[in-house]
Amino acid sequence: MARVLTPRAEDFPRWYQDLIAKAKLADNGPVRGTMVIRPVGYAIWERMQADMDARIKQAGVQNAYFPLFIPESYLRREADHVEGFSPELAVVTHAGGKELSEPLVVRPTSETVIGEFMAKWVDSYRDLPLLLNQWANVVRWELRPRTFLRTTEFLWQEGHTAHASEADAREHARDVHRNVYEAFMTDFLAIPVVPGRKTRKERFAGATNTMTVEAMMGDTKALQMGTSHELGQNFAKAFDISYSSAAGGVEHAWTTSWGTSTRMLGGLIMVHGDDNGLRLPPVMAPVQVQVMVVKAGDGVAEAATQLFQDLKTAGVRVKLDDRSDVPFGRRAVDAELQGIPIRIEVGPRDLATGNVTIARRVDGSKTPTAIGDVVGAVTSALKADQQRLYDEALAFRAANTVEVKTLGDAIEAAQTGWARVPWSAVGEDGEAEANGKAVTVRCLVRADGSMPDSGDEDGLVAILARSY
Repeated sequence: MARVLTPRAEDFPRWYQDLIAKAKLADNGPVRGTMVIRPVGYAIWERMQADMDARIKQAGVQNAYFPLFIPESYLRREADHVEGFSPELAVVTHAGGKELSEPLVVRPTSETVIGEFMAKWVDSYRDLPLLLNQWANVVRWELRPRTFLRTTEFLWQEGHTAHASEADAREHARDVHRNVYEAFMTDFLAIPVVPGRKTRKERFAGATNTMTVEAMMGDTKALQMGTSHELGQNFAKAFDISYSSAAGGVEHAWTTSWGTSTRMLGGLIMVHGDDNGLRLPPVMAPVQVQVMVVKAGDGVAEAATQLFQDLKTAGVRVKLDDRSDVPFGRRAVDAELQGIPIRIEVGPRDLATGNVTIARRVDGSKTPTAIGDVVGAVTSALKADQQRLYDEALAFRAANTVEVKTLGDAIEAAQTGWARVPWSAVGEDGEAEANGKAVTVRCLVRADGSMPDSGDEDGLVAILARSY
């Protein structure tokens, strides 16, 4: 395979940018920090969105849509929220040729505008829980943009819920975190993640608790793949989201919010990609198999078409590539770059013996296979390669994570991987020291890796790493 990408080991950031360009995933937009997601990249996002959406609905959540523009006064009602987002806000002051009487903020997130309408829609305990989600774009003015990972405008889903009790709100946030986010990333993206609790410093602005799912990238840096927030009654009090209780009193609701974004696509690239391009987990690949005519003639096109039909009938997402005017080598390189899990190469020589070649993207193997055995071989390979990608990523994380006892050792270890260190050896002062050396506390977990109920539990472990 001709070298078309900078090797990962040579320059990981350059490899990442090369892959996005050469695989035709995205391009830079006309405004600094914006991106154009090309059809190949958007097809991946659509697959991710569809699966995530089904999981969200399974959790009892309904989709809705809220405005892009938010009155500036809405953000100012929750002091921590506006302070946390102020540096990232894009503000509209003029429209229709006139100065606006009140500036409008382009939504960085929608707690405030959704809180306004929750207050309008909730009257009684019978209206709760109110479980909403929206798929939208948001804007956070980014000083150091990087495609998919940090862009001024990006796509995401944001869930917003209101509950009659703190316990119900907490259980819902954790249910989403475990059964939507963690399960999606593990089972669909084949990415092992660490679910944990953010430190007080790293909490979402206005939250009482933030939970995260952290993944190790191919250069050992961490990427926050999604977050879930318990907001207490902070936003309910700011927006008067109140209800008549069963006992006849008036109570403020307890709210949550949670979100994932196109950042997951960047994570998918950096976890599974190699020097030849993307490696897509078969479960989520828009095209699982590409049937390729190596050279036309001798019944090759007819055999390829029949294989295409057989695989389609078997429920495989399959594409037929019979372009005789494009060199086969170029088409094979493009398929490798775009991470198509399996190529079936149909050429006159193999066909003369009743065979085709199955080329697997994940392990790079090429196997002559009898035509009659192709469907079975393909479905078996797709299942095996999904698991192989997950196992490889998990083994890589394990090999690059160390247990240490002191903050100094944790900061040193975080230069080349992840460090697990007692939180008692770090604390808020140690966290600030680590931050000064470009290392962050990614999350807090119990010694057994489970999610803590509180940041004040004894024996908590901090995971320190460099991050995107």
